[in-house]
Amino acid sequence: MSSGTIDIDEFENADADEFEERNDTEQIVLFLDDHDDRAWKAATIAERLGLDTDAVSAILSRLKERGLVRHKRPYWAITDNKERLQSAYRLHRHHKTADDQYGEERLEDLQTDEMEDVQ
Repeated sequence: MSSGTIDIDEFENADADEFEERNDTEQIVLFLDDHDDRAWKAATIAERLGLDTDAVSAILSRLKERGLVRHKRPYWAITDNKERLQSAYRLHRHHKTADDQYGEERLEDLQTDEMEDVQ
């Protein structure tokens, strides 16, 4: 797709949201979910997705804190709690829909003079 075009058969057979840009976290979760029969090293995930290894490691750590991935050094796998994963995905979609509809919130736009400056 880097050329800006795709084959018409690929276009016709694709899901409606298949070509939508996904952020790094979404790409990692979808990759692990699509390959839920395997556990992966962070570097391999990064290589497969064309992402920075350090960024992938940081994202995986945050996903682990939320119970969305499992980790046994040095391997990572998607959670086996499909209900938790589906719940997280629904929440993510609600936030994305709200951002699309109302615009993304920026903390500096929400601050008032009474708020303490957090850094």
